[in-house]
Amino acid sequence: MSVVTLIKNKPTFKSALSIAASLVMLLTLAACGTRPSSAVLQTVAVAGPAGRTVTVYVTTTRSPEPEGLGYSGGKARKTRYLEYKISIPQNHKPGRIEYPDIEPDPQNSFVVVGMREIERQPFLAGIAANRHKDVGVFVHGFNYSFQESLFRLAQMSADAQFDGVPILFSWPSSATVTGYIADKEAAAYSRDALTLLLSDLASKRFPNTTVFGHSMGGWLTVESLRQLKLSDQKDVLDRLTVILAAPDIDIDVFRKNIETIGTLRTPMTILVSSDDRALQISRLLSGDDRVGSLDVRDPAVAAAAREFKIAIVDISELPSSDGINHSRFVNLASNYGQLAANGQPSGLRRAGAFVFDAVGTTVSTPFALVSNAISGNR
Repeated sequence: MSVVTLIKNKPTFKSALSIAASLVMLLTLAACGTRPSSAVLQTVAVAGPAGRTVTVYVTTTRSPEPEGLGYSGGKARKTRYLEYKISIPQNHKPGRIEYPDIEPDPQNSFVVVGMREIERQPFLAGIAANRHKDVGVFVHGFNYSFQESLFRLAQMSADAQFDGVPILFSWPSSATVTGYIADKEAAAYSRDALTLLLSDLASKRFPNTTVFGHSMGGWLTVESLRQLKLSDQKDVLDRLTVILAAPDIDIDVFRKNIETIGTLRTPMTILVSSDDRALQISRLLSGDDRVGSLDVRDPAVAAAAREFKIAIVDISELPSSDGINHSRFVNLASNYGQLAANGQPSGLRRAGAFVFDAVGTTVSTPFALVSNAISGNR
């Protein structure tokens, strides 16, 4: 069985209409939605207790804004290392980011309460001070600004009650719906920097280092894993737990990369949704199916997952905050505590095809879910 055999059907006229409708929706959301500017990165003094404070370490290949507090979609000549402290309001609702207004209020919104730019070695030393904790690296996807990716990681860390060290790898996305091609080039530009970061973290020997790549960030993650293998750094690969959410990767390219990378010590986890409209558009643009749209109910998908020792988990039951079903992973963080109580995170790391049951907060094979439905257990 080969991954190349999983889904090779060309879009039908009906599906093409659906994709076109999704493209219109995506452009409409981009035109109507209000997105945060870098002004939200203004540092605010907190007089009294607000909520939880999350420290986020950042590695970025973005250029600083000429005027402003943030980092742009321009490609930097050097990698920068930063440390942010983000205050989460006590009334925060899981899955949401309460962005600050013109006058930031720590009681009701996310605010930056500390920021500094540092060199690589002090950056690594700061992370290494937490060497007994787990590390989580978030590689954002297409159409993300720097501030959006920073606040997103802070939100997920807070919702998951993550007690480890969150690290953002922010590459120079243009943060525009029409910038797909430019973003692909920017992601490719950042491969060496991400590879170096993963190698640096492995040298510190944390209990566990999880790399979470979303969308085009999933493509960038796999490219960096490939570079690690080709540069004879299997010891680094052996220390990684890899999760790809809605990965925007051509199936044939993914198969070749997995053949090069080889089997990871901890099975790679892929979070998929067959109704992901952003990936439907990507398929239309590229002409080929995307890994993030795999159908776990297809026996060929399950067989290929076992062959390559990958866990493919359908998260279609989770709500999506973006209207195009491309960001369901955001709501997975708020379920993490219950998953841990049920012993499920380890289950996510078994090879095979699974369905995330948002009702029971469990992970099961699609065939078991069908059996439960027939017997009246759902």
